Amino acid sequence: MATTDRQATTLALAHALSAAERGLAVIPLSRTKLPVLRSPHRDDPDPTPCHGECGRFGHGVHDASTDPARIRELFAAAPRATGYGIACGLPPHHLIGIDLDTKTGTDSSAALRELALRHLFTIPATVVVLTPSGGRHLWLSGPPDVVVPNSASRLAPGIDVRGAGGYLVGPGSRTDHGTYTTAPGTAHLPPAACPPALLRLLLPPPRPHRPTPPSAGGHGRGLVQFVLAAHEGQRNTRLFWAACRAYEDGIGPALVESLVDAAVGTGLSAREARATIASAARMTGHRP
Repeated sequence: MATTDRQATTLALAHALSAAERGLAVIPLSRTKLPVLRSPHRDDPDPTPCHGECGRFGHGVHDASTDPARIRELFAAAPRATGYGIACGLPPHHLIGIDLDTKTGTDSSAALRELALRHLFTIPATVVVLTPSGGRHLWLSGPPDVVVPNSASRLAPGIDVRGAGGYLVGPGSRTDHGTYTTAPGTAHLPPAACPPALLRLLLPPPRPHRPTPPSAGGHGRGLVQFVLAAHEGQRNTRLFWAACRAYEDGIGPALVESLVDAAVGTGLSAREARATIASAARMTGHRP
């Protein structure tokens, strides 16, 4: 590995350790902003979900830690890391990231100001991270008893939200497009409390409860819970796997609506969910 890459990894580790001192759990990232450690289960024939219970590295944001010794082990296992991610939703800060993007051709900052005027809240002084593309990440702190989900452009075009199960690229990280930096005058600030009016906008609207059909039994409830536990990036995969198992076990038709509801709860649209379930039905030799 080139000297410059070693230097980038060393610098990323230093920044990650500094973030951990502030109570922020971190993981090593590659230049593409993705977790650099590959899943130890990538070749497993059994897709049983694992969030690190196996004790090995490679579980993405579930590897995140504030323990300096563990962080050094993570980076030792990831010699090509050039950045670090900060896990959202974890104590003590229960971090919420408001990602104001510039790549969609919309003025996301203006959209946030319009939301603030309409719903009568102000963004408090807080940590602001500048992205290489010209965007900004606002760090906010959420209540410990509220789970804010990840979302993309649901709040407004160009505004993404990083919540539980998500992560933010930490300042000092180097990517293919440049370096993430802290905006002047904000590095010393703690993540400010999320305004209650904004917090209400970040939470999905309550959905009517649809119980799992009695004919599906406990196995059906387990498949629904498997889908509900999906994080961004694994929602379709989990839904497809669960639907395949349901059709193979003869409970597919009875479980469709419950699986759709569960998938919508993770952030998929109902249309996407139904298309994925239909694909599972065809794959298992059933009519959607």
